[in-house]
Amino acid sequence: MQRISKLFQPALIIPKNASIKSQDITSKSQRLMLEQGLIRQAGNGTFYLLPLLQRSLQKAINLIDRHMEMIGAQKLTLPLLTSAELWKKSGRLGSSASGTPTELLQTTDRHGKVQILGPTHEESITSLLAAISPITYRQFPLRLYQISTKFRDEMKPRFGLMRAKEFLMKDLYTFDVDRDCCQTTYKAVNEAYDRIFSEIGVPFVKVAGDSGTMGGSISHEYHFPSELGEDQLLQCARCGMHSNAELFPTLVQRCKNCDGSEILERQAGIEVAHAFILEDRYSKALGATCLQTNGKPVPLQMGCYGIGVTRLIAAAVEVLSNEKEIRWPAALAPYRVCIITPKAGSKEESQATPWVVKLYNDLQLMKHCEGEVIVDDRTQLTIGKRLLDARKTGYPIIVVVGSKAIDEEVFEVHNLVTAEELNLSYSDTLTTIGKSLSTANLKRIAAENHGNKAAQEL
Repeated sequence: MQRISKLFQPALIIPKNASIKSQDITSKSQRLMLEQGLIRQAGNGTFYLLPLLQRSLQKAINLIDRHMEMIGAQKLTLPLLTSAELWKKSGRLGSSASGTPTELLQTTDRHGKVQILGPTHEESITSLLAAISPITYRQFPLRLYQISTKFRDEMKPRFGLMRAKEFLMKDLYTFDVDRDCCQTTYKAVNEAYDRIFSEIGVPFVKVAGDSGTMGGSISHEYHFPSELGEDQLLQCARCGMHSNAELFPTLVQRCKNCDGSEILERQAGIEVAHAFILEDRYSKALGATCLQTNGKPVPLQMGCYGIGVTRLIAAAVEVLSNEKEIRWPAALAPYRVCIITPKAGSKEESQATPWVVKLYNDLQLMKHCEGEVIVDDRTQLTIGKRLLDARKTGYPIIVVVGSKAIDEEVFEVHNLVTAEELNLSYSDTLTTIGKSLSTANLKRIAAENHGNKAAQEL
C-alpha cells in the first residue's frame, strides 16, 4: 500500500508577508511545486525533482515513448558532452562576437579539449551517422530519439522548471534520402505531437516558428496559451493562420489574400515543443550521406523535433492550477486517487481500516487506477488538514473514509476532475471514480478545455 506517511515530500512554508522577490519565486507553478514538496531549489536555475514529481515525469516519458514507437522512432542515448570541433564544423560555434553562443555551457578537460554540454544534439547524432556513412537508401527513413538532460547558460533563470539551466528534453532526429521523404516524416512527427498534446489534455496551439540558429526551411512550435508565456502568438481572425510574432512579416504577406482586411489577434504562449526541417545543413557539413539507387552518395535530409519534458509538466501546472491548489492533467498526475483515513484516537479509526483496505484493493483492480492510489495515513493530522493538503497537491480524486463510512456506508468524494463534491455509496464511489478517470471522459474534458484553441498551423 502506498502511504503518504512514507513519502519524501518536504513542503516549503512561505510566510504570507515574505517578499516574492526574496524567495526567488517567479511563477505560480514554481511556488505551488515548492510549497507541496514536488521540487526544491538546488542552485540558480537548478532543481531537485522530488519523488512525487518524478512520478509525473515518468508518466510523461512513458507517454512520449509510446507515441514515438508508433511512428517507428528508436530510442538511444547520446553523450552529454560533444566535442567543440563538431560545433565548429556545423557553424554553430562562433555565432557571436565572442566566438561562442552566449547560452552555451562548455568545459575543458585535462588535455585541453573543449567539450560542449549540449542544449541539443544535432552535431552528435549527425557525427554518428557520418561515422558509418555512406548508408544504403534501404535503411531509411531513420528516426532516432533520446530523453536526456540538456544544459543552457541562462542569463536570468526564472519560472522554476520552465526556464532553468538544466532540464529534461526529448529530442528526435530524423534522416531521409530526399526532401520529399523528409516532408513526409515531418508530417508524421507533427501528427504524433498533436496526439501527444491532445492526450495530455492541456489547451495548445501550433504556430509557424522561426528556425533561428538551428537553420533549415520549415519550423513549427507548440504552445500552451498562458499570460506567463514569453512568446507572442499571432492569429489572423479572417483566414485562421497562426504564427509566432517573430514571423510577423510572413504572416502579413500571407494575409494579403484576405482582401487587405487582416485582423491580427494576440495571445501569450509557453513553448513546450518545436519541430524543424533542417535539410542538409548538418549532414553536409559533417559528412553524413546515403547511397542512392544509382550508387552515388548524397547528404542526408534531416529533421529535429524537441519536447521540453520538465517544461511541459511545469507549464501544464501553470495553466491548469489556481493560486492555491495544483491542478494536473489526469495523464500526468503523480497519483490519481488519494484516500484519507480517520484521525488517530477517533472512534472511527479502527472501524475504518477494513474499508480503507477494501477500497484500496478494489481500486487497484480497476482500469486507470492500478498503481495510481495513495493513502494519506498521517493520522496525527485532522481529516480537514489532510483534505486541504490533498487538494493543494492536486490529486484528481480524493476519497474521505470518515464517520459517514462507518455509520451509513457513505463516502465523501472530492472530484477535482469534474469540480464536484459527492456523498456516495461504496459501489457508486467505485463507479464514479472509474467513469471520471476513463479515457473517454478525460478526452471529453480535454476537448472542452481545448475549446476554440484547436491546433492549427500556418
